[in-house]
Parts: sequence; structure tokens; C-alpha cells
Amino acid sequence: MERKRSIKKLFWFLLPAAWMLAFIGCTPPPTPLPTPTSTATITNTPSPSATPTITSTPTPLPPTSTPTPSPTPTRPVFSNQVPNFSHVIIFIFENKEFGTVIGNQSMPVYNRLAEEYTLLTGYYAIRHPSLPNYIALIGGDTFGIDTNCESCFVDAPSLPDLLETSGRTWRTYQEDLPEPCFIGSRPPYAQKHNPFIYFDPIREDPQRCQPAIVPLTQLETDLASNSLPDFVFITPNLCNSAHDCDLSISDAWLEGWVNQIMQSPAYDENTLIVLTWDEGQGDHTCCGLPTGGGRVATVLISPLVRRGFQDDTEYTHYSLLKTIAEGWGLEKLGHAADPQHVLIVAPWE
Repeated sequence: MERKRSIKKLFWFLLPAAWMLAFIGCTPPPTPLPTPTSTATITNTPSPSATPTITSTPTPLPPTSTPTPSPTPTRPVFSNQVPNFSHVIIFIFENKEFGTVIGNQSMPVYNRLAEEYTLLTGYYAIRHPSLPNYIALIGGDTFGIDTNCESCFVDAPSLPDLLETSGRTWRTYQEDLPEPCFIGSRPPYAQKHNPFIYFDPIREDPQRCQPAIVPLTQLETDLASNSLPDFVFITPNLCNSAHDCDLSISDAWLEGWVNQIMQSPAYDENTLIVLTWDEGQGDHTCCGLPTGGGRVATVLISPLVRRGFQDDTEYTHYSLLKTIAEGWGLEKLGHAADPQHVLIVAPWE
């Protein structure tokens, strides 16, 4: 009996605890709050449903510095006074004054060209004798040369240097030159009529000299292959230049070569052919030159020039060099930069 009474007391003692456990076990756990996540990436792709598309404001990129423009390559500045020639071709003859040539019946071809194209009636050589004039034509100075010396070489820039720098080509065709880049004279070839061989930067560089100082026979090949350089300097031998032979021989020689050039593809609408003389027979001068080399008959042949025109402006060999440089946007060498040696401008159409 006593045992029953003890069990009953224990039952009533444990009953509240059982009720508490039952209550706890039946109560659902609290619903957890959503865990924060990183911001979703929302694209601008249209939703297939009718729900409006939500777009996010894109995060701005960090500012970048303004790019520095690449420097513009230096280009020649071409003149509006002188044409941009495709070819300049110079024929140079020997030792005749203006009045000895113009009107002379022994030179009908030369005079016909002077009448049909432009004749410069006030064109003067630099001095006597021959060589200083040739040197001046491509170097802009005589460099103190006052004889027909053969070892008076010059370490100075010349027109070919400027031509090559500008991407142009050049060649001198010397009649009866024994071989390319030959040094010395072997009549009827005379070194004094070849100014290019006197400039150290050309003569001492076989890669420049060999292809550019060539016999006249190469001209026919270059015309036939349409590979005439941009700048051409043609020197006849001692007979055909009128140095040793009659003017009629020079005239016939000139006719053959001028016809070949004018009938070739090289003679286009921007080609200029110049006929001139190294010096005259007198001491006529102009333009502040310290000595006189005579007045020489210079003719400009080109589709660019005024036909049947005579220009009485005073010019010199430096003027011709200056005009070539101006047309091609090149530096004016030496006295070609002097204001008294004016540009040849009146003949251009």
C-alpha cells in the first residue's frame, strides 16, 4: 500500500514536466529570416513575360586619360608658285653666249623649241670657267672652286641628298663615261662636266654612285622601260656639247634625244625639260654675283609652261636650283636661298 502511494506522488510530480516537454516538441521552430545575398546582376535582356524589364544603372568605369595623338609625319610643303614636277630633265651645253645661240641658223631645233615654249632671256651663269657652274647647279655654291680642277672634291650636301630624303630618284647620264662612277677624264668624256662625282657623300658611297652616275647609253634603256628617275641631268660629250664641235652637231644631237623623251611615257603633263648652257662667252652678270659668267639661252619645255613666251626676269643657275627645290618642297641649298636669286614663276600656266 505504501508503495502505491509513493508511485502516485511521483506521477503528480513528473506530470508538469511532461506537459512542458510536450508543449515544446509540438511548437514549430520559428521561420528563419532570409539570408542577405550579394546584389544580383540584372541584364537588359527583354523579359518574355509582360512583366516590365527592370534595368540597373551600370557602374561607371574609372576615368581614363585623353590619348595623346601620334605626331603627324613631316611632309614637303609644296609651293603654289611652282608646279610639283613629275620629272625634271636638264640638258646642259658648253660655253656659248645667248646671242650666239638664239637666232643662229646652225641651231634650228634649239630655236624652234625656244619659240614654241618658254625662253628665259635674262638667265646668267655664275662665273667662269665651266666647273664652278656645274657645282653651283646642284650644290648652291661654288665652294671656292674657280678652275676646272679634278681633285677639288667637296664634302657638302647637294641636290641628290635632298631628293633621296624626300623619296625621289635621280640619275646623271654622262655621254662616253667609261663606266658607272668613273673618276677622272677620258676624252671625249670630261669630269669637269660631271658635278655629281665631286661631292664626297656620293662619290665615296658605291651604293649611291654606281647606280646614279651612268653612261648616256643607259638613258635609252630607261626610257624604253619607263623607269626614268624623277631628276635627270644629261651631259653631252666634248663634241656634242658644242665645246669642241660646231653648233649644228649639238643641235642634231639634241633633236634625237628630245624627241625620244617627248615620245616616251616619261613625258607627261607635269614633266619639265630644261635646255641651258654652263657659261657664256662674256662676263655679263646679274643678281649681285661677284663675277660674271655670261648670259645663256635657257629654254623650258613642258605642258606646264606658257607657249611662245619670253620671260625677261633676271635669273641664275641658283634660281633654277631654287625653283626645283620649291616645286618639290625641298630645302634651298646655299645661295639658292638668297632672295636676289629669284624663283622662276612667270612661265607657268
